[in-house]
Amino acid sequence: MGTWTTLVLGGARSGKSALAERLAGAGVDEVCYLATGPEPDGSDRQWADRIEAHRLRRPRQWRTVEVGAGGDLAGWLRHEPDPVLVDSLGGWLAESPAMEVDVDGLCQVLVERAARRRRTVLVGEEVGLGVHPPTVVGRQFRDALGQLNQAVAAVSDRVLLVVAGRVLPLERFEEQW
Repeated sequence: MGTWTTLVLGGARSGKSALAERLAGAGVDEVCYLATGPEPDGSDRQWADRIEAHRLRRPRQWRTVEVGAGGDLAGWLRHEPDPVLVDSLGGWLAESPAMEVDVDGLCQVLVERAARRRRTVLVGEEVGLGVHPPTVVGRQFRDALGQLNQAVAAVSDRVLLVVAGRVLPLERFEEQW
């Protein structure tokens, strides 16, 4: 059995996106990069700088698709050849109305892609290890993203946690206990 679906989790500035890019591009020239976060609008220079740093790190032959606010991530994945890199699940969730996304649809497409041996690498923010959000919307986001990460991890062949640039493979719960 191959590794067709990989979820890369980590906190802010952990190195998760750089690792995901290496995994998605291993042995191939072309990758479809599905960007889920908002396009910079000029009001947030720091966000624009982060996006530009990600763009500069990716090979020029990679194709970037802006999924857009509340975009149909499952639909994009269903029709894209491999490999595909999704960066990130948190951006997709945050940009969705009321932070509600089609988790079941996404997981079904990931299973279908794996059955067709199409490589998919997804980046997800690990928010459960951070500071307790002081706002209702912050806690809602943390909880929704935690549930999304668990659902995607359940259908992934491999889950990696990146902490301070170091990678920890995560085992399935039932395999450990």
